[in-house]
This record gives sequence, C-alpha cells and structure tokens, in this order.
Amino acid sequence: MKKITWNSPVILWFALISLGALILNGITGGRSNYMFFSVWRGSLKDPLFYLRLFTHVLGHADLSHYANNMLIFLLVGPLLEEKYGSRKLLEIMAVTALITGIVHVLVDPNSALLGASGIDFAFILMASVTGSRRDGEIPLTLLIAAAIYLSQQIIAGVSADNISQLTHVIGGAIGAVYGMAFRPSYRKY
Repeated sequence: MKKITWNSPVILWFALISLGALILNGITGGRSNYMFFSVWRGSLKDPLFYLRLFTHVLGHADLSHYANNMLIFLLVGPLLEEKYGSRKLLEIMAVTALITGIVHVLVDPNSALLGASGIDFAFILMASVTGSRRDGEIPLTLLIAAAIYLSQQIIAGVSADNISQLTHVIGGAIGAVYGMAFRPSYRKY
C-alpha cells in the first residue's frame, strides 16, 4: 500500500489555513472576515489594515467560494511548488496578495475584497509559461490561456457578477511575469 505524502507544504498549509478562516468566519457570524480576511479602505493608522493587505486571500465568503478557489489552487499549485520551490511560490503568493489588495483599495474603496482567485489566476498563467524551453520563447499555451482568460474576465466584468475581475487580471499578469522571469532552465540541445 502506498503512503500519503505531504507533497506541497505551501499549498497544503494555505488550503488548511483558508479552511480554518472559513470556519472561524462562520463561528463569528462574518466578523473574522471583516477584521482579518478581507481588505477594504481603512485607516492607515490601523495596523490591521496592513495585515489585511496580505491575509485577504485567506478569506472566503462561503464553502462554494472556498471550494472553487481551492480546486484550482490544489491542482496547479503543487506542480508550481515542485518546479519553483516553496520559498519562491510563497513569494509569488505574497506579492500577488499585496498588489491586488493595494489596487482594490485604490480602485474600489467602497467594497471589500477576499478570496484566493488572484493567486489562482497567477498560478494558471504561470503554469502556462513553465512549459517554455528556451529563453525568448513565448509558449503558445500562454497566449491561448491568456486570451481565454482575458475574454472571460471582460465578459464577466460587463455582466457585473460582483467578483473582482481586476484582481483576476492583475493576478494573471503577476503569474505570467514571474513565470517568464523565473522559469526553470533547460539544457539546450
């Protein structure tokens, strides 16, 4: 019998901490998401404002929101963690959280942002770049994924489905940039 392995520590801990945040949010009647797991324009004197710029990606509105984010996260994340390493993947996640949090606060000051979808889209486009074997190449998979993804975000933005499409686009851009900058080296034949 094969044994179960803790194959992707950053991805697995993130999924578990997010699940804990979801449970805590249910227990507190939404107060924990408001205080710790969503980002919104607050006072710059409030130390929690700076914490929320990073922790908003751990919060989810409900089980469906969590499941949708974690499905992509758990499918794509381990492949990237294996390719790029835990430290680099954690850096990408933190940068994505910070940038999407700041942009949200500046662009949409009247609402709160939560969820890992920005990181999901960073992972999707980063994974598309990972297949490139030579410097200077732009993988066709990246172009196709970006085209599908951007058209979906534009259509969703027009229909105003109450999801932050800007966060998705920013996350995807960060993933593409990181993927191109840090893709693993391959031997040239």
